Amino acid sequence: MSISQPTRRQMSHLIGSAVATATLLPCSSALATSRHKKGHALAPGKAPAITGKAAPARPVIMLDPGHGGKDPGAIGVSGTYEKHIAAAAAKELYRQIKSAGRYDVVMTRADDHFIPLEGRVDLAHRHKAQLFISMHADALHDPDVRGASVYTLSNGASDAQTASLAQTENSADRFAGPAFHGMSSEVQDILASLVHEETRRGSAHMAASVVSAFQPRIGLLRHPARHAAFVVLKSADIPSVLVEMGFMSNRHDEAALRQGAYRQQVASAMNAAIDRYFQGAGTNIARSG
Repeated sequence: MSISQPTRRQMSHLIGSAVATATLLPCSSALATSRHKKGHALAPGKAPAITGKAAPARPVIMLDPGHGGKDPGAIGVSGTYEKHIAAAAAKELYRQIKSAGRYDVVMTRADDHFIPLEGRVDLAHRHKAQLFISMHADALHDPDVRGASVYTLSNGASDAQTASLAQTENSADRFAGPAFHGMSSEVQDILASLVHEETRRGSAHMAASVVSAFQPRIGLLRHPARHAAFVVLKSADIPSVLVEMGFMSNRHDEAALRQGAYRQQVASAMNAAIDRYFQGAGTNIARSG
């Protein structure tokens, strides 16, 4: 009978608990000296009783505004750059997450500069993120298509439209120079096939949470949860989604995304989706206050 290995989340919890306990143990003579002065000398070799409990670490969320710098992303029907819409929406979501105080949040970019796709994934690992959200507003050949959608990683695309989007997004590294070229489609397929099952389930859960949170307030594509081989979602151990907030090729979507009030709505729905994700995942969330 085989014994299942602990999940990454369980290991992180165990390690975190050990570290939290270790930080509470006296590690210098200063504590003993202080207690001696107050008439509470410690018996030799006896540690003091430990009271209280360290607060659990808050989950880390990595927000990734798509494109940036020399890569403008899609250009809207009235000339709006996708990179600016993505950054503005991500900053609003960042503000709302910070204000709620339930999670730690980091952005791959806070200003207008280019980051290769590989670099975005590396940043998520460097910050030990537990959720990766890439935010976009792409363009399609059909200007009548409008609505939000959410994508997860897969070997193949769920449909031709998604395949085209993935090809466009994965070509962003053409701005990075030769050092970031050379990832063949075969390698991408292998990477996709190596994604851990737990991560795949987590990504699907987050995608479903986004769809549920968007439905009452943000217009969606038909079959809004889709999948394809997006390079930026290739992390094997961080649940990851790519959110298309709308399409810059549609004049109604572009006009809405240019409005701060609408981006606040999108961010509010995303914030609710994040709550649903972590509550459903059974993650311990440190509440503020």
